Amino acid sequence: MDIPNYGQPAPPFQPGYPMNPAMPSCLPYQPAMNPAVAPGYYPSVNTNALAPQVAPYPQFAGIPGYEGLAGDSNHGKFLPPPPAFGPEPGNVPTPTNRDWSIPSISNETAKHALQDYANAQCCYGSSPAEEMEITQLIPFNTYRYRLETFTESRTCEWVTKPLSGDALDSPEKGPAPPPWEIHVKTPTLFHDETEKQPVPHTTSKKSCQECNGKGKIICQKCNGNSQVKCDDCNGSGKRLSEECMSCSGTGTMGCKTCNQSNVQTCPGCNGKGQVMTFIELTVAWKNNLYEFIPDHRSDFPTDLFKKVTGEKMYSDEQILVPPIMNFPDVSINQASQTAVQQHYSQYMSTCRILKQRQTIELLPLTKVEYSWKGKNCRYFVYGRENKVETKDYPSTCCCVIL
Repeated sequence: MDIPNYGQPAPPFQPGYPMNPAMPSCLPYQPAMNPAVAPGYYPSVNTNALAPQVAPYPQFAGIPGYEGLAGDSNHGKFLPPPPAFGPEPGNVPTPTNRDWSIPSISNETAKHALQDYANAQCCYGSSPAEEMEITQLIPFNTYRYRLETFTESRTCEWVTKPLSGDALDSPEKGPAPPPWEIHVKTPTLFHDETEKQPVPHTTSKKSCQECNGKGKIICQKCNGNSQVKCDDCNGSGKRLSEECMSCSGTGTMGCKTCNQSNVQTCPGCNGKGQVMTFIELTVAWKNNLYEFIPDHRSDFPTDLFKKVTGEKMYSDEQILVPPIMNFPDVSINQASQTAVQQHYSQYMSTCRILKQRQTIELLPLTKVEYSWKGKNCRYFVYGRENKVETKDYPSTCCCVIL
């Protein structure tokens, strides 16, 4: 099919592509808190020296470009990423295939599709698929438009981990690079991925506040009492009206978590008494999808198209794609303009758009009407895979699995 004027440059989508300099706030560091010790089976012992601190770490020394992360209430904001493209989208490419019509399926193809479908169902007999007489094939071929916008976003937050044996990459080794200048691996286009890494030259060593630098905290299992409720008798001391053998009728057992020492290794520092803090960069690559299928004027469930592929008719991949203007189906043009506008507005201000791809597929859809033993039935054959959807297959049974 020859499409007049298709392939001509589209008018500018948004002149100048104005930038909205807004980025999500990077969260301030919030240390992990041990939950308050709930009233135990026994009164708590006096172990204040080992009790976890609930106060947050003091403000960290300001690191140029990351000062906003240090405060408890001032959330730092990063500038939007620098654009990696020109101010306007590219041109609409000329389609290489102008014959975009797909012939209807044949009677033989329709029959084989139903036979394969019936053979895959445990409760369907094969007779209708083998003996049926096809009376009519009605094509309802439709399209699927997709816009994929592959984005990269970067956020930072303070992280505290147990001290390792490696040398600390401290601020004394040099200035911390800005978040968008930190080198990361090359992502796989149009696939979701996430990567975390420390920001260079932001690591420092501090005393663990969960244990006051002692490496031990009150045992969280027994609340520092050395004893816990017996699981076998639920603390009653009896099982089936007899004395519980596990706890000798006391209803309690020695705490295995702390070996009855009242304390356990601090999880915040792994018993070392010191932790390291650093700014962690999180890079998230996401493929954001907009999908549209026009009304195909049949009662076929549109959601089933998600399970099949179509015939690729058109593909355009650029950093920024222009909206399609001259496709024969007007609803596809409208969907393309809506998608490009929506994705630009939604992602340009908060992410770096690395690539966009828009495609049009023709989705084969044929309604098959047939008769079998005086019954008039129908089914749909859809997708390149020739899948079948039917609600009135005339030969079914109820299977009982023993």
